[in-house]
Amino acid sequence: MSIRDWPEGERPREKLLALGVEALSDAELLAIFLRVGVAGRSAVDLARDLLSAFGGLRPLLEADQARFCAERGIGTATFVQLQATLELSRRHLASQLERGHALTSPTLVRTYLAAKLRHLGHEEFAALFLDSQHRVLRYESLFRGTLDSASVYPREVARRALALGAGAVIFAHNHPSGVAEPSDADRRITERLREALALFEIRVLDHFVVGDGEVVSFAERGWL
Repeated sequence: MSIRDWPEGERPREKLLALGVEALSDAELLAIFLRVGVAGRSAVDLARDLLSAFGGLRPLLEADQARFCAERGIGTATFVQLQATLELSRRHLASQLERGHALTSPTLVRTYLAAKLRHLGHEEFAALFLDSQHRVLRYESLFRGTLDSASVYPREVARRALALGAGAVIFAHNHPSGVAEPSDADRRITERLREALALFEIRVLDHFVVGDGEVVSFAERGWL
């Protein structure tokens, strides 16, 4: 049976309009994006099959092009549209941060940094540079690869902060293993950065470690 033949209250689009987007399941949301199914399967059926094949929504969204397009019923056009949608979501989060003070929106900061880093298959160290009023100046990826004392250069971070006129900074990096617990190396690097930036009266407000389903804050641990 086609979705258009379903009772109106069960159709994903009509359900969204009547009850709000939060009322929809992952499969129903994905079905709206897919728009159509394939022979013998509605868009909702196809969405359910895809979620099952990939092991959930996140693996589906983070699949590379080859893996994504290997599934029947979706192709390059769908992959491109989905990647564009994800990037729009990240930019929407960024625009919300830019309009306000980072420290008055800790949940938004955490969500934004997780969206930027969680899906990466490599370790990446980034910074959210803030002005003296803690308004966002810029997000930048600074270093890539396994983090240790030889791979993160406080001098380079200080130089970039000064070039942007930053008065404070929030650091973040991801753990591709999925475990967000900070390592001893993470703590040593943070302390070196804090000491280097303090020479220029630039405060390190926090350092977030992004894992698979968790984001750990150094400030919340009392380490800053």
